[in-house]
Amino acid sequence: MQKPIFIIGYMGSGKSRLAKVLSESLNCSHYDLDDLISQAHGKTIEEIFNSEGEIAFRKMEKKQLRLLDESFGVVSMGGGTPCYFDNIDWMKSNGVTVYLRAKIPTLVQYLSQAGNVSRPLLRGVQKNDLSEFVAKHLFERQYFYEQALISCNVETLGWEEELVQKITNLN
Repeated sequence: MQKPIFIIGYMGSGKSRLAKVLSESLNCSHYDLDDLISQAHGKTIEEIFNSEGEIAFRKMEKKQLRLLDESFGVVSMGGGTPCYFDNIDWMKSNGVTVYLRAKIPTLVQYLSQAGNVSRPLLRGVQKNDLSEFVAKHLFERQYFYEQALISCNVETLGWEEELVQKITNLN
C-alpha cells in the first residue's frame, strides 16, 4: 500500500464497514477519522459538537486529516469531511478517494434503523422529515463526493469485490 485510501460518502453509506473489509482484503490497517479526532481530543464527536460547535469540529477534522500518511492504510471519513476547507483536494493529492454512492431511500432506511444518537447533524430531525433532510443534504454534498477517483454504487451486487479489484489494479 503506497497511499492511504480515503472512503467518503454520506452518513449511513457503509464507510466504516467497508474500511474494515477493504483493509482485510488489502492486508493493511483501517481507521475512522472521527475515532482519531475523539482520541486526540478526549471527547466524543457529539460532545465536541455540543461544547465547541460544528465549526470547531471541522477545524479539528482538517488538522487530523493532515496528519494521515501512507501508514494509515484505509480511512473512513466523516460524511462532511470532503465538503469543508480544501479537504477533498488534499485527499485526492495524498491518497486514493473512494465514494460510496447509495440511494436516498437506502440511506434513510439505514439511518432510521441505526437511530440518531451519535449523529449530531441529525439531532432534532423528525423521522418523517428524514428523507427530505437527507435529499437536501446529499444534494449539497454531491459536488464534493463526485470528485473521488473511484465511485462505487453500494446497491449493486458484488460491489465490494469489484472495488477491491479496482484498488488492487491501482497499485
